[in-house]
Amino acid sequence: MPGVVLALLAMLGAGAPGAASASAALPPAADLEFDLLLKGGRVIDPRNQIDEPRDVAIWGGRVVRVAPEIDGSQARRVVSVEGLIVVPGLVDLHTHVYSRSGSRLVASNLSVTPDTFAPRSGTTTVVDAGTSGWRTFLDFKDRVIDRSRTRVLAFLNIVGRGMNGRPFEQLADDMDPTRTAEMALRFPETIVGIKTAHYDGPEWIAVERAVAAGKLARIPVMVDFGTFRPERPFEQLVLEKLRPGDIATHMYLDIPGYGTVPLLDSAGKLLPYLAAARQRGIRFDLGHGFESFPWAQVVPAVRQGWLPDTISTDIYARSINSALQDMPTAMSKFLALGVPLKDVVAMATWKPAQCIRRDDLGHLSAGAEADVAVLAIRTGRFGLLDVRNLRLEANQRLECELTLRGGKVVWDLNGRAADPWDESNPRRNEPRVDYLDQP
Repeated sequence: MPGVVLALLAMLGAGAPGAASASAALPPAADLEFDLLLKGGRVIDPRNQIDEPRDVAIWGGRVVRVAPEIDGSQARRVVSVEGLIVVPGLVDLHTHVYSRSGSRLVASNLSVTPDTFAPRSGTTTVVDAGTSGWRTFLDFKDRVIDRSRTRVLAFLNIVGRGMNGRPFEQLADDMDPTRTAEMALRFPETIVGIKTAHYDGPEWIAVERAVAAGKLARIPVMVDFGTFRPERPFEQLVLEKLRPGDIATHMYLDIPGYGTVPLLDSAGKLLPYLAAARQRGIRFDLGHGFESFPWAQVVPAVRQGWLPDTISTDIYARSINSALQDMPTAMSKFLALGVPLKDVVAMATWKPAQCIRRDDLGHLSAGAEADVAVLAIRTGRFGLLDVRNLRLEANQRLECELTLRGGKVVWDLNGRAADPWDESNPRRNEPRVDYLDQP
């Protein structure tokens, strides 16, 4: 089978983190059975420029074939996804998941546990955005990263204590580029970037030390610009201070008395520095969160083509139950503003994977780990909120029907991958098992 040959080649040649090793041998083609076949959906895979009806076959936790018609008799389980959208598992570039008890801080009770929200939103990879620093990363790794079914990656905070309270985030003495880079280089499969956030002073020290750490570790930097100050203008940040490939998050921020990303001139036109910054390779991330998505900024900017490179949530305890909700809701807001679905999917899959240099994620190529989201486009009357609790009317929104993480079902809204229950089913009184572990 051509798909199996492609999968074997991809497995043998993969060198990116998370790729299969050469020891993962395939059985003879004559004996092959797919573990799972997603049949009849519209596949959108931006990396491979696919946007058309195709089936997706999975074996051994990996995608082995994507084709217009795959014989269901070869699969242990066939799941009909007709009328639904099949996309790579979503990659959320900006989350806060260093959850532990003790205090109302982002690096504590305000973080959220990844497995409680990610699967039901179609998200298979979350990137923690600087909740831990070099002093606290090992605890974060033990408490959350190593215990989560959801893939958890991290931007390491330039502040050694991470987001352990705003007073600590101002301490220049705890912004150590060398120690930060050393920790990043120790765990390159997990730490994908450096983060600076919430700095209030007039100096550039937080940005400069984060960039220094990024240079030492050869990874990108994400900046939450903190309190905006005239001594360090945002324009200078993206035109001079950051390097190509670095990321400015909260791109539509507008909080009076704290900070506003300058987007529009007095006539409501996009400021020219934005295109210049993007041209030099700066990435702009949504970072919706609790405060960073006002329609007054978003609508005129999007109408003029100022779109995120990446859609992310900035999910934590305050944002999860407010205007943000989840990744499909954030994506729906751009659909409501007329952005094509294939572009919205790219901003939530392949583009964030590229930002963190993880080419093994965000696509459905043969040999890729089978992280898959199956989305429904609901039609009707919906209200989409901004952070000022203002409603935009919409006639469609996205909802996650099914999520696969490494080929396993981790969310199934309507039991599509399950056997039907009836009185004659011999398994009706058996203990619960994972769908793909059933005989």
